[in-house]
Amino acid sequence: MSGPRSQVGAIGRLGRWTAGHFRIVAAAWVVVAVGLGVLAPRVEKALSGAGWETTGSESVQARKLIDRSFNGFGTYGQLVVVHAPDKTVSDPAFERVLRAVEAKLNSDPAVAAVVPPRAGVSISPDRHAVVIQTGAARNENDMVRAADELKGPLARLGSSGVHVNLAGAPGMWSDFNQANRSAMMKSELISWPVTLAILVLAFGSLVAAGLPLMLTIAGLVAAAGSLWIGTRIADISIWSMNFALMFALALGIDYSLFIVYRFRGAFFGSKLSAREAVAATMDTAGKAVLFSGVTVLISLSAVMLVPSPAFRSTSLGIMLSVVFVLAAALTLLPAVLAKLGPRVDRFALPWVHPGKHHSPRSAAWGERLWRQPLRYGLAALALLGVLALPVFSLKTAMPSIKVVPSGDNSRRGYDAVKNAFGPGSTGPLQIVAPRAEVAQAAAAAQRDPGVARVMPPLPGGGGMALVQAIPTTDASATATGTTIDRLRVALPQAALVGGAVAENHDLQATLSAKTPLVIGVVLGLSFLLLMVALQAPVIALLGVVTNLLATAAAFGVAKWIFQDGVGHSLLGFEPQGFLDAWGPVFFFAMIFAISMDYTVFLLASAKEHWERSGGDAKAAMVGGMASSGRVIFAAGAIMVAVFVTFALSGPLPPKEMGVILGVAVLLDTALVRLLLLPVMLRLLGRWAWYLPKPLGRLLPDVRFDHG
Repeated sequence: MSGPRSQVGAIGRLGRWTAGHFRIVAAAWVVVAVGLGVLAPRVEKALSGAGWETTGSESVQARKLIDRSFNGFGTYGQLVVVHAPDKTVSDPAFERVLRAVEAKLNSDPAVAAVVPPRAGVSISPDRHAVVIQTGAARNENDMVRAADELKGPLARLGSSGVHVNLAGAPGMWSDFNQANRSAMMKSELISWPVTLAILVLAFGSLVAAGLPLMLTIAGLVAAAGSLWIGTRIADISIWSMNFALMFALALGIDYSLFIVYRFRGAFFGSKLSAREAVAATMDTAGKAVLFSGVTVLISLSAVMLVPSPAFRSTSLGIMLSVVFVLAAALTLLPAVLAKLGPRVDRFALPWVHPGKHHSPRSAAWGERLWRQPLRYGLAALALLGVLALPVFSLKTAMPSIKVVPSGDNSRRGYDAVKNAFGPGSTGPLQIVAPRAEVAQAAAAAQRDPGVARVMPPLPGGGGMALVQAIPTTDASATATGTTIDRLRVALPQAALVGGAVAENHDLQATLSAKTPLVIGVVLGLSFLLLMVALQAPVIALLGVVTNLLATAAAFGVAKWIFQDGVGHSLLGFEPQGFLDAWGPVFFFAMIFAISMDYTVFLLASAKEHWERSGGDAKAAMVGGMASSGRVIFAAGAIMVAVFVTFALSGPLPPKEMGVILGVAVLLDTALVRLLLLPVMLRLLGRWAWYLPKPLGRLLPDVRFDHG
């Protein structure tokens, strides 16, 4: 089929080339998908279950020193709780279980040494519970993997009313990761058919609706295989795979919706050949997708400013999925569209009109906003402001044991230790010091009002000694963190405070310190990229500010639900009284990344109409709404549906993610992109697109009207 040849830029020329070389592009992606896909099934077992720490912190230094000098008795030594409500340690049944547990631990290759029960130390005052400590023979990630394999056999050793539970840091992270992985997989299984149903309604065609899923699968398989390769070089968190799947789905849908929708308008609504329709589409929608993808990568890369292995590797995993989905959107998708041509609307629904590039309903909504901007704009602004106010009283902390399901081993062990030994026993502080200073360190700990008791010092290798201090408060209490800070001031200079609670405390302090920097970097770089893409600093700034407002409103809602406990029984979780500390950093970056998609799509479409109309502000605003409103609405509906499935899943962290991201996308789609931002375009008029001449000389020339 021949037709006119459109004048396009670099992205359009790439689209034209891929459209004309379907076999080469398809073969390349088959090689990538198969080559990396072979490795994908191995990735889950290779990923890290630990890493929630601050690299180089005092607590991590203490753990490494303790592991080296005390046969692995640092944070990640296995801790087993043997308890019975109606039997004591001297009962024959209890003794049999204890011997079996010790034998099992001594035979485990991940256990370096086993400390037998000691009265007054690891046997509870009522003699109904015993804590068995072990040394770690492997690194922290391997100890979590060892806990995966050990907790089941240990639990089965219990008998005659005597229970055995693997607790401690390895057991807790093992249960936490497994519960979250299971919940996220269930949510994803539910979300796929929901997503497909909305895609069919959005596209009106089964073939077109399948294209986003093709993009998602190609990107995810390639990212999973790449993650496995990455695990050969460094530890990568298991969370990277969970979030990579979510982002591959989110961006695959967003990018496919925008590109396929524009292709159908260019192909069916003109005399262009399929190849030239692809070129025209990629010169406009493809360019917007590229800028959107780079903005997403910028947002996620800012998370790597947090010096924590889990944060950095999870961010890296998500970025890999974004890179592959973006690459597929710019190469594979245009090649498939050109190959399909008119068949892209095969198996269409009866009411579909494929030639329509503009949505009449979106155009009518744009006209209404043009006539009454203040009425709608002020209402949206007021609602977002009210929802955002609670964010100023938001509290964050590292997760408590409440994030682990109540029936899991580590939760039962935790509760047994708390009931038998007191609340502080669930998070002992490990003080390591030179032997010459250990008496001074023990005395300083004993004087602290936040310390209930201090265990006798244990000598170790390298001239070091270890003291365990039991706080008076629960492991997740704010007062325990205050006790750690006081101890670090009072202890001798060479003494270090470690333990699982201290590692959580240090990570929380790091997150509090780094969150403003991460937010600032995301905002600043997103503004710069939008300004380059749109050549309009005013609307680029407002695009970022309105995105920030929707994000703040989402966290305000999160404060009501997760901190205050509003609706907790409906969602099925136990409130902690705070939001998990990783939320502001991780979820902010994710919200901003996803929401900036819609910002780029809307403003790129408006800029295209601004250029095409010769500078008509109304044509830019209404035309931009008509071109992108339906896509933004459909993409937002899919994302909200997907996140709702996470909000309804079992453990707390997926609920936090689902609620915060779902509310953010809902507010961003309904109140910001489809209401507030168009109103700002209306009120600013030509000033929205104003570009100072000195700045214009510095910026590269980027245009969205392919002419």
